Formats: sequence, structure tokens, C-alpha cells
Amino acid sequence: MSVGALRSLLIRILSPRAVALSRTRSTSCKASRSIPISPAPASRGMVTLVVATTTDPASIGPASALLAMPGWHPGPSIQDMSSFVNKEVRLLKHDKSIVREDDLDKRWEEATGEEVDEVIFLSKHTAASNCPALTVHPIGVPHLREGEKPLAGGKPGWAAPPNPRIGPWLRLLKTIAASHNLTPEFEVTLEVTHHGPVTSSPTMFVEIGSTEEYWKRQDAAQAIALLVWQGLGLGGGAAVGNWSRNNSQNKVLLGIGGGHYAPRHMDIILKNDVWVGHLLSGYSLPMDDPGQSKAQNSESVGGTWRQAIRVAFEATKAAFPCGEVLAHLDHKSFKSWQRNAILGFLTEQNIQVGKPGDFC
Repeated sequence: MSVGALRSLLIRILSPRAVALSRTRSTSCKASRSIPISPAPASRGMVTLVVATTTDPASIGPASALLAMPGWHPGPSIQDMSSFVNKEVRLLKHDKSIVREDDLDKRWEEATGEEVDEVIFLSKHTAASNCPALTVHPIGVPHLREGEKPLAGGKPGWAAPPNPRIGPWLRLLKTIAASHNLTPEFEVTLEVTHHGPVTSSPTMFVEIGSTEEYWKRQDAAQAIALLVWQGLGLGGGAAVGNWSRNNSQNKVLLGIGGGHYAPRHMDIILKNDVWVGHLLSGYSLPMDDPGQSKAQNSESVGGTWRQAIRVAFEATKAAFPCGEVLAHLDHKSFKSWQRNAILGFLTEQNIQVGKPGDFC
């Protein structure tokens, strides 16, 4: 695909709101780097949308535990979906698949007039291992071609802006899980970017895995509820992972390569106060083997891997205005021709590559 064609594709894929947000905030980047700015209070009508479904015990369990905490009162009903209000947080409950109820942020805005600043989905996690786990991750299927049908929601060639809270909440979740004696039984981990539903606002999933036995665990549900409660500052403390109030670390990790649980990327994220953008596993980077010649330039390697990287990078930039987005490669997960093609493409796109030491 040519650069011009790729640019046209991105214009269609990226939400107008995300593009506008990135452009609007980028004009103040230079000033914000040189002049300290005090944190501003949240704008009136700017809310966090927490979404749960009654069909999933790992979703409604944490939602019920969260609603048992102080300060909630009934909110408006939206298209037969009930809601609850606590400060600037809106908890929305529906009875459909968590990965297929698209555009809930836009639908909330249209119904209430409140602008959705971020979306947090509560969900179950499934895995072939059946091991207990607490996970967080961004969403999207940026590697799919137009016309392909996503298996678990979303739309081809799309990725939601990653919620900036992902990294800080992963670290907070490890602390909460340990204090509730859930570890080492439960593994606390990242997952890579995958599935839907379609959103335009910065989004993350928080999940309990990996079988019905664990989905229904009340101690796990309580830990996730506490993560949301503390993470959003509902208990009166400072919210955790608010990018707009970040005054120091501005490095954002864009993970490229590796397995579903991104172990090499997670090592860096846990050791440093690094912000987390999209995380692309090997299966989200389809690359056609160029044959025995093992072409040395990226244009010779087919597949949608270039599209996936570019869409993930642009969505990450939109979520972290003024941030320094650095691509981190899981080098050992690639063959040499794959690694060379990816590094060449990153250079062509002016996407900086970071080594582990660059994120300190």
C-alpha cells in the first residue's frame, strides 16, 4: 500500500473526534513543555463512562460491588439501559454482549449532552489455560482488512484511543490484588490490543479470568471495584492515571510484537512509570514471507502489518497529546526479515524506537 493510500485509509478509520482532539491539544504542546500549568478542574459535562453487562458475571459482579460503595444515585435510562451517577462517573448497564454494543460514548453524549472523556469496560477474560487472571488492555482490530468480519466486535482497521490509565492502573491493580491475597493465585497482567466494541473516546477493558469459577469470585469482583473506585478518585483521593495532570514522565510505550500477554513490554511498564499505548502482538502484524530473497525493504513485505502499526500509532498519539510515543519491539519474537521490515517502516514514518533504558 502506498503512503498516500495509507493516509487516506487512516483518515477514514480514525474518529473525527480523536483527530480533532489531537490537533486541538497539539497547538499547546510547546507552551506546556516550557510553562508549568496547574491542573485544571474537569470541564462541566465531561464524564467517565463505566460499562457493564448483566450477561457476564465478571462484569456485573464488579459493577454491583462498585455500586455498593457510597455516593451513587440513579441516572438517566438510555435506550433501555440503566445508569448510575457518582460525581463525574457514569456507570451504564446493558444486557447485551460487552464487545458488540458499539458507540456507547457517542450515544451517551447524544442522549445526555455530557461529553464522554473516557470509557472503561468491565468484562470476563477467557484463556485456553483456564488460569485465574486480572487483566487490563486497549482495544481494536487495526490489522483487519476492509470487508473482513471481526470475530469479537470492532471494525476492520480501527483502534480506539488507548485509555492513559492502562499503565498506572496495572500497577495499582497489582497492589490491590496483593493486599487482598489474590496473588499469586491470580496473575495480574496486560493483554495486547484486541476486540471491540467500537468507541471514539480513550478506552480500556478491565477483566477477570479465566473460567466461570473465577468470573464469579466475589473477592476478585471486589478488587476490580476498588480499582475503579480508587483509580477514578471516587473515595476522595487523587485519581490515578490522569494524563492531563501529568507533569513529569511523558514517554508512552507503543508495543510491537510478542505474545498475547506482552511479557517484555510489561517488564518495562512495571519497572518504570511508563504510560501505555497500543500493544500489537505478532498475530496483529500479518506479514507475508518474501521468500528466499528475504527482502530488505518494508515495501517488499506484504500483509496488513503496516496498517496496524500506523493506526495504532495515530490512535496512541491522539490519546496522549504532547506525549513522546516510542515504539518498543519484542525483538526475539521476530525473524530477521520481519524485524528489518518493521524497523525500516518505523524510520519511514518517523516513529521513534525505544530501548528498555529509554523508558526510565
